[in-house]
Amino acid sequence: MTRFSPAPLDLRRLRFLREFEERGTLAAVAAALGYSPSTVSQQLAILEKEVGARLFDKAGRGVRLTDAGHLLAQHARVLLSAAEAAEADLAALSGEIRGTVRAGGLQSVTRRLLVPALARMTVDHPQVRVEIFELELEQSLPGLRLGAVDLVIGDEYDGHPRPRPAGLRFTLLLEEPLKIVLPAAHPLARPGGPVAVAKLRSDIWTASAEGTGHHTMVVGTCRSVGGYEPDLRHRCSDADVQLELVRAAAAVALMPALTLPTDDPALAIRDIAEATLQRRLVAVTRDNPPAPALTALLTAVTDQVHKLSLDR
Repeated sequence: MTRFSPAPLDLRRLRFLREFEERGTLAAVAAALGYSPSTVSQQLAILEKEVGARLFDKAGRGVRLTDAGHLLAQHARVLLSAAEAAEADLAALSGEIRGTVRAGGLQSVTRRLLVPALARMTVDHPQVRVEIFELELEQSLPGLRLGAVDLVIGDEYDGHPRPRPAGLRFTLLLEEPLKIVLPAAHPLARPGGPVAVAKLRSDIWTASAEGTGHHTMVVGTCRSVGGYEPDLRHRCSDADVQLELVRAAAAVALMPALTLPTDDPALAIRDIAEATLQRRLVAVTRDNPPAPALTALLTAVTDQVHKLSLDR
């Protein structure tokens, strides 16, 4: 009797499976990995043949994992993590710092931390390829867990802590104050001292897009500190656009010090009268020993943090 012998597991196809478990649709996997949905479907069909088990069932217009699919996806997580650790160990053993590091963060983080760190890496470690992108923490965690991203610098605000998913490491980089930003001609800007959030009840507000940490913080602060629902008329995750809305459209904002200019006569940057509120920047990586290239980038980011002056 001929005995079935499964083919060796292909790590690339296991990554497709692991991505599907995390994201739930073939289209989402394709978008995350840069393939067409038909290519993703084809690779997963090959994986089914290789393992000799049905991994997917039809579910409406899409598919869902079978018990066997869930089981193999869990093993895929372990195998992919082990492969990453092996690559890191080999890189460390060679004594050379080389490879690719993919890092992302908010606009202010990208501009003030990641870009200067990239400039230093170009000089100190020219054989490391650093790829930088701008993305909110909420959008980037799936890719980080799956290995598509190596470092994400995100934020969290007082009173609005982030969840800490298993398998990820959160390292505090910086604590910075939140400031009220007003047009220079605003009546409350003239005395020059702290401004009460409660006195901005009638103002038009600007904040980041709904679903972001900044949006949640602004709304939560107006409710808890000011006692009202803000007229949050303008939503944009670009800090420079928010500042322009303050200058040109008489909006008000609540923004971290890192996003603010040092000297702008059109803006009045004031402390919050009712409380001292802060934003914390955190470096998020997978909870595995980092490759030398990632360690070098983290060092460059940390050194850049120490150079910042956030006094306003």
